[in-house]
Amino acid sequence: MKMSSLPKAIVSWSSGKDSAYALHELRKTEAYELVGVLTTVTSSFHRVSMHGVREELLDAQIDSLGLPCHKIYIPYPCPNEVYERELARVLNEAKRDGVTHVVFGDLFLQDIRSYREKQLHELGMRGVFPLWMRDTARLAREMLDAGIEATLACVDLAKLDRSFAGRSFNAALLDSLPAGVDPCGENGEFHTFVSAGPMFGVRIPVTVGEVIQREGFAFADLVRDTSPRAGRPN
Repeated sequence: MKMSSLPKAIVSWSSGKDSAYALHELRKTEAYELVGVLTTVTSSFHRVSMHGVREELLDAQIDSLGLPCHKIYIPYPCPNEVYERELARVLNEAKRDGVTHVVFGDLFLQDIRSYREKQLHELGMRGVFPLWMRDTARLAREMLDAGIEATLACVDLAKLDRSFAGRSFNAALLDSLPAGVDPCGENGEFHTFVSAGPMFGVRIPVTVGEVIQREGFAFADLVRDTSPRAGRPN
Protein backbone atom coordinates (compact mmCIF):
# COMPACT_ATOMS: atom_id res chain seq x y z
CA MET A 1 0.00 0.00 0.00
CA LYS A 2 1.35 3.40 -1.01
CA MET A 3 1.82 5.74 1.96
CA SER A 4 0.35 9.23 1.66
CA SER A 5 2.81 12.11 1.66
CA LEU A 6 0.11 14.60 2.67
CA PRO A 7 0.04 16.08 6.19
CA LYS A 8 -2.41 14.27 8.44
CA ALA A 9 -5.34 16.23 9.85
CA ILE A 10 -8.31 15.66 12.13
CA VAL A 11 -11.48 17.75 12.18
CA SER A 12 -12.85 19.44 15.28
CA TRP A 13 -16.34 17.98 14.89
CA SER A 14 -19.21 19.68 16.73
CA SER A 15 -21.93 17.60 15.00
CA GLY A 16 -23.06 20.84 13.32
CA LYS A 17 -23.07 22.27 9.82
CA ASP A 18 -19.93 24.43 10.02
CA SER A 19 -17.58 21.64 11.03
CA ALA A 20 -19.24 19.32 8.51
CA TYR A 21 -18.85 21.81 5.68
CA ALA A 22 -15.27 22.58 6.68
CA LEU A 23 -14.52 18.87 6.36
CA HIS A 24 -16.20 18.79 2.95
CA GLU A 25 -14.32 21.84 1.69
CA LEU A 26 -10.97 20.51 2.90
CA ARG A 27 -11.58 17.15 1.24
CA LYS A 28 -12.03 18.95 -2.08
CA THR A 29 -8.61 20.58 -1.82
CA GLU A 30 -6.87 17.19 -1.49
CA ALA A 31 -4.16 19.04 0.47
CA TYR A 32 -4.47 16.95 3.65
CA GLU A 33 -5.05 13.34 4.60
CA LEU A 34 -8.13 13.45 6.83
CA VAL A 35 -7.72 10.66 9.37
CA GLY A 36 -10.42 11.35 11.96
CA VAL A 37 -12.59 13.79 13.86
CA LEU A 38 -12.48 15.16 17.39
CA THR A 39 -15.60 15.75 19.53
CA THR A 40 -16.23 16.86 23.11
CA VAL A 41 -18.91 14.85 24.93
CA THR A 42 -20.36 15.71 28.33
CA SER A 43 -19.97 12.41 30.17
CA SER A 44 -22.86 12.75 32.62
CA PHE A 45 -25.39 13.34 29.82
CA HIS A 46 -23.73 11.37 26.98
CA ARG A 47 -24.40 14.34 24.73
CA VAL A 48 -22.22 16.50 22.50
CA SER A 49 -21.13 19.45 24.63
CA MET A 50 -23.01 22.70 24.02
CA HIS A 51 -25.10 21.26 21.19
CA GLY A 52 -26.88 18.77 23.46
CA VAL A 53 -26.97 16.11 20.72
CA ARG A 54 -27.26 12.50 21.87
CA GLU A 55 -24.03 10.52 21.63
CA GLU A 56 -25.80 7.81 19.63
CA LEU A 57 -26.54 10.39 16.91
CA LEU A 58 -22.91 11.48 16.97
CA ASP A 59 -21.94 7.85 16.49
CA ALA A 60 -24.30 7.61 13.50
CA GLN A 61 -22.57 10.62 11.97
CA ILE A 62 -19.17 9.03 12.53
CA ASP A 63 -20.30 5.81 10.86
CA SER A 64 -21.60 7.78 7.88
CA LEU A 65 -18.37 9.79 7.62
CA GLY A 66 -16.26 6.65 7.65
CA LEU A 67 -13.71 8.27 9.95
CA PRO A 68 -12.66 7.36 13.50
CA CYS A 69 -13.69 9.73 16.29
CA HIS A 70 -11.45 10.92 19.12
CA LYS A 71 -13.91 11.68 21.94
CA ILE A 72 -13.02 14.06 24.77
CA TYR A 73 -15.20 13.24 27.77
CA ILE A 74 -15.68 16.13 30.19
CA PRO A 75 -17.76 16.56 33.37
CA TYR A 76 -20.65 18.97 33.88
CA PRO A 77 -19.97 21.66 34.80
CA CYS A 78 -16.45 21.62 33.39
CA PRO A 79 -13.73 24.04 34.54
CA ASN A 80 -11.73 25.35 31.60
CA GLU A 81 -8.49 23.88 32.92
CA VAL A 82 -10.07 20.41 32.88
CA TYR A 83 -11.23 20.88 29.28
CA GLU A 84 -7.82 22.11 28.18
CA ARG A 85 -6.06 19.23 29.93
CA GLU A 86 -8.28 16.60 28.32
CA LEU A 87 -8.02 18.26 24.91
CA ALA A 88 -4.22 18.30 25.15
CA ARG A 89 -4.18 14.63 26.17
CA VAL A 90 -6.26 13.54 23.18
CA LEU A 91 -4.38 15.77 20.74
CA ASN A 92 -1.06 14.42 21.96
CA GLU A 93 -2.36 10.90 21.28
CA ALA A 94 -3.30 11.98 17.76
CA LYS A 95 0.10 13.62 17.32
CA ARG A 96 1.82 10.36 18.18
CA ASP A 97 -0.14 8.83 15.31
CA GLY A 98 1.28 11.43 12.95
CA VAL A 99 -1.46 14.08 13.03
CA THR A 100 -0.02 17.58 12.54
CA HIS A 101 -3.11 19.70 11.79
CA VAL A 102 -6.58 20.26 13.28
CA VAL A 103 -9.42 21.57 11.10
CA PHE A 104 -12.00 24.02 12.45
CA GLY A 105 -15.26 25.40 11.07
CA ASP A 106 -14.77 28.87 12.56
CA LEU A 107 -15.92 31.74 10.37
CA PHE A 108 -14.86 35.12 11.74
CA LEU A 109 -14.39 35.24 15.53
CA GLN A 110 -10.71 36.17 15.81
CA ASP A 111 -10.49 35.67 19.58
CA ILE A 112 -11.62 32.05 19.25
CA ARG A 113 -9.22 31.41 16.38
CA SER A 114 -6.34 32.93 18.34
CA TYR A 115 -7.22 30.77 21.36
CA ARG A 116 -7.23 27.62 19.25
CA GLU A 117 -3.96 28.49 17.52
CA LYS A 118 -2.27 29.18 20.86
CA GLN A 119 -3.36 25.77 22.20
CA LEU A 120 -2.13 23.99 19.09
CA HIS A 121 1.17 25.91 18.99
CA GLU A 122 1.94 24.69 22.51
CA LEU A 123 1.46 21.13 21.25
CA GLY A 124 3.51 21.63 18.09
CA MET A 125 0.43 21.44 15.85
CA ARG A 126 -1.32 23.84 13.48
CA GLY A 127 -4.90 24.86 12.77
CA VAL A 128 -6.67 24.87 9.42
CA PHE A 129 -9.71 27.12 8.84
CA PRO A 130 -11.30 26.35 5.44
CA LEU A 131 -14.32 28.66 5.95
CA TRP A 132 -12.48 31.61 7.47
CA MET A 133 -13.91 35.06 6.58
CA ARG A 134 -16.45 33.68 4.11
CA ASP A 135 -19.59 35.82 3.82
CA THR A 136 -21.96 33.93 6.11
CA ALA A 137 -25.15 34.88 4.25
CA ARG A 138 -23.73 33.42 1.05
CA LEU A 139 -22.13 30.51 2.88
CA ALA A 140 -25.42 29.46 4.49
CA ARG A 141 -27.10 29.30 1.07
CA GLU A 142 -24.09 27.49 -0.39
CA MET A 143 -24.40 24.83 2.29
CA LEU A 144 -28.05 24.29 1.40
CA ASP A 145 -27.24 24.13 -2.32
CA ALA A 146 -24.61 21.48 -1.56
CA GLY A 147 -27.24 19.27 0.08
CA ILE A 148 -26.68 20.02 3.75
CA GLU A 149 -29.64 18.98 5.91
CA ALA A 150 -29.49 20.18 9.50
CA THR A 151 -31.72 20.84 12.49
CA LEU A 152 -31.36 23.55 15.12
CA ALA A 153 -30.48 21.55 18.23
CA CYS A 154 -29.79 24.50 20.54
CA VAL A 155 -30.72 28.20 20.51
CA ASP A 156 -29.62 31.07 22.70
CA LEU A 157 -32.84 32.49 24.16
CA ALA A 158 -31.27 35.93 24.48
CA LYS A 159 -31.07 36.05 20.68
CA LEU A 160 -33.77 33.74 19.35
CA ASP A 161 -37.21 32.60 20.43
CA ARG A 162 -37.64 29.09 21.83
CA SER A 163 -39.71 28.21 18.76
CA PHE A 164 -36.54 28.11 16.65
CA ALA A 165 -35.28 25.02 18.54
CA GLY A 166 -35.97 21.96 16.42
CA ARG A 167 -36.50 23.87 13.18
CA SER A 168 -34.81 22.77 9.97
CA PHE A 169 -31.87 24.79 8.73
CA ASN A 170 -33.31 25.79 5.37
CA ALA A 171 -34.12 28.80 3.23
CA ALA A 172 -37.32 29.51 5.17
CA LEU A 173 -35.36 29.60 8.42
CA LEU A 174 -32.75 31.96 6.96
CA ASP A 175 -35.50 34.28 5.75
CA SER A 176 -37.10 34.33 9.22
CA LEU A 177 -34.01 35.09 11.30
CA PRO A 178 -34.29 38.40 13.20
CA ALA A 179 -32.05 41.28 12.20
CA GLY A 180 -28.62 40.97 13.76
CA VAL A 181 -28.64 37.17 13.93
CA ASP A 182 -25.84 35.64 11.89
CA PRO A 183 -27.14 33.29 9.17
CA CYS A 184 -24.64 30.64 10.27
CA GLY A 185 -25.10 31.29 14.00
CA GLU A 186 -21.41 32.19 14.35
CA ASN A 187 -22.09 34.40 17.37
CA GLY A 188 -23.64 31.48 19.24
CA GLU A 189 -27.24 32.28 18.28
CA PHE A 190 -27.90 28.64 17.40
CA HIS A 191 -26.17 25.29 16.98
CA THR A 192 -27.14 22.55 14.56
CA PHE A 193 -27.06 18.81 14.00
CA VAL A 194 -26.22 17.74 10.44
CA SER A 195 -28.12 14.70 9.20
CA ALA A 196 -27.21 14.72 5.50
CA GLY A 197 -24.75 16.26 3.09
CA PRO A 198 -21.93 15.54 0.66
CA MET A 199 -19.60 14.55 3.50
CA PHE A 200 -21.81 11.59 4.50
CA GLY A 201 -22.22 8.17 2.98
CA VAL A 202 -25.85 7.82 4.12
CA ARG A 203 -28.51 10.15 5.46
CA ILE A 204 -29.26 10.04 9.20
CA PRO A 205 -33.02 10.42 9.70
CA VAL A 206 -33.98 12.27 12.88
CA THR A 207 -37.14 13.48 14.50
CA VAL A 208 -37.60 16.28 17.04
CA GLY A 209 -38.60 15.31 20.55
CA GLU A 210 -39.05 17.42 23.65
CA VAL A 211 -37.70 20.98 23.79
CA ILE A 212 -36.27 21.92 27.17
CA GLN A 213 -34.86 25.16 28.56
CA ARG A 214 -31.72 25.29 30.67
CA GLU A 215 -29.43 28.15 31.64
CA GLY A 216 -30.71 30.52 28.98
CA PHE A 217 -30.77 28.02 26.12
CA ALA A 218 -33.48 25.92 24.49
CA PHE A 219 -32.44 22.40 23.48
CA ALA A 220 -34.39 20.24 21.02
CA ASP A 221 -33.96 16.57 21.87
CA LEU A 222 -33.25 14.95 18.53
CA VAL A 223 -33.79 11.21 18.21
CA ARG A 224 -33.16 8.80 15.37
CA ASP A 225 -36.24 8.32 13.20
CA THR A 226 -36.98 4.63 12.75
CA SER A 227 -40.31 5.04 10.91
CA PRO A 228 -40.75 3.20 7.57
CA ARG A 229 -40.14 6.36 5.53
CA ALA A 230 -37.05 7.35 7.52
CA GLY A 231 -33.94 7.80 5.45
CA ARG A 232 -35.76 8.89 2.30
CA PRO A 233 -34.85 12.34 0.95
CA ASN A 234 -37.40 15.07 1.68
